Amino acid sequence: MPETRAALHLAVALDGAGWHPAAWREHDARPEALFTARYWADLVTEAEHGLLDLVTIEDSLSLQSTHPTGPDQRTDQVRGRLDAVLIAARIAPLTRSIGLLPTAVVTHTEPFHLSKAIATLDYVSTGRAGIRVKVSGRADEAAHVGRRPAPQLRVEDLDSEAGRELLRDLFSEAEDYVEVLRRLWDSWEDDAEIRDVATGRFVDRAKLHYIDFEGTRFSVRGPSITPRPPQGQPVVAALAHRGEPYRLVGRSADLGFVTPRDAEDARSIVAQIRDAQAAAGRAGETVHVFGDLVVFLDDDPGAAADCKARLDQRAGAAYTSDARIFTGTPAELADLLQEWQRAGLTGFRLRPGALPYDLEQITRRLVPELQRRGIFRTAYEAPTLRGLLGLPRPANRYATSAVSARA
Repeated sequence: MPETRAALHLAVALDGAGWHPAAWREHDARPEALFTARYWADLVTEAEHGLLDLVTIEDSLSLQSTHPTGPDQRTDQVRGRLDAVLIAARIAPLTRSIGLLPTAVVTHTEPFHLSKAIATLDYVSTGRAGIRVKVSGRADEAAHVGRRPAPQLRVEDLDSEAGRELLRDLFSEAEDYVEVLRRLWDSWEDDAEIRDVATGRFVDRAKLHYIDFEGTRFSVRGPSITPRPPQGQPVVAALAHRGEPYRLVGRSADLGFVTPRDAEDARSIVAQIRDAQAAAGRAGETVHVFGDLVVFLDDDPGAAADCKARLDQRAGAAYTSDARIFTGTPAELADLLQEWQRAGLTGFRLRPGALPYDLEQITRRLVPELQRRGIFRTAYEAPTLRGLLGLPRPANRYATSAVSARA
């Protein structure tokens, strides 16, 4: 009997002109268009043509930098961003099926505001919204907001007792933040809007609920001012590199992005997330774990590596990343994805080294290769992002007789 091959999920992470800092200087880059809606719409439309599950859109509260903990003074690399949530809202009506996950720094923003923005995105996209929650320990980002002391730890200090305490505090706050988002999205029951012209009743006030959340960083009474989103709960994702964020994924998220070095590392990471998931009483729930890879692709063996080398020369240094960097052909990448999938990953988020070239290599070369192997869809099979990911539409926690329905 032939081996049954499980379908995998595929996403792309969009950031500027690509993940290599010199990508904006490539011949087909569009640096003059980076701050236009058309630029982002073109990228997401290309991703949708490739039938990808979702795109993430990078964001931060500080300028891009070669330093992980603060700004640099470089002027030869892309600096400046548009707001990721607003980009997603602008391009949502221009797409039909692909999921949209903007990034938001939850350390310095209010959960009430973000819950409303993502609920609105879910309406605008007719059920394709999500959010990647991002934790920040950067002093410059804290200084921009001015509501809390700026941490003074270096990256190499994160494994000290002070570093571990800071991480525990930041990620515990992020867990609370996600809990508030989820409660606010549930604070309107699905049938709270009556819209009865004859009786003059638009809303059934008994089906709007206070959430009464009290935490160490914030307290939120609720309810939301936006009705429950079409998906019930938009998809919550987080990027995780170590124990504290692995627990955030396992305890609070629907989707985790991780950065394994190899298949054995992927297996270990998945196990840690599953342990956290079980400890939180979520063992029966689907929590996807996607492996992140920076990719430089070309049909000509060696050409992708040559491209990265050329970009490294322009940047004045070899590009490094928190994620593994892959250079090679789409078929070679497909081999690697299958190897890592067998280690327990349910999908992958690919970071194109240079845009639009590496995105087109994903959609026009990698996807057909995965389809030939029988492990990727040939058409979109669900109208919502939760549906694409095989996640049920959750019951409303405040409804007295809520019944979970398939998205």
